[in-house]
Amino acid sequence: MAEFVTVAKTGEIPAGEGRVVEAGGRQIALFNVDGEFHALDNTCLHRGGPLGEGELAGKVVTCPWHGWTYDVSTGEVTFNPTVRVEKLQVRVEGDSVQVAI
Repeated sequence: MAEFVTVAKTGEIPAGEGRVVEAGGRQIALFNVDGEFHALDNTCLHRGGPLGEGELAGKVVTCPWHGWTYDVSTGEVTFNPTVRVEKLQVRVEGDSVQVAI
């Protein structure tokens, strides 16, 4: 069974932005899409770029290294939905954003 760990406060990540957070010894890309939080493995499948440092447009993040794009709500690569990074379960408790590890 997954354990939820607090990784941020809701006010720390403005809508339309993402951050790299740590939980359970791993780096996670956490995004705020109009008040809804999404968490992905932080490692781009192309060359390992940090997805949490990428630019978010709507629900699509662009890896800052080589431009691969991912749907943060599913983890899917936008140009090939059969390929995806791990999506983690997120919940908000009060003002705490928690991720299942």
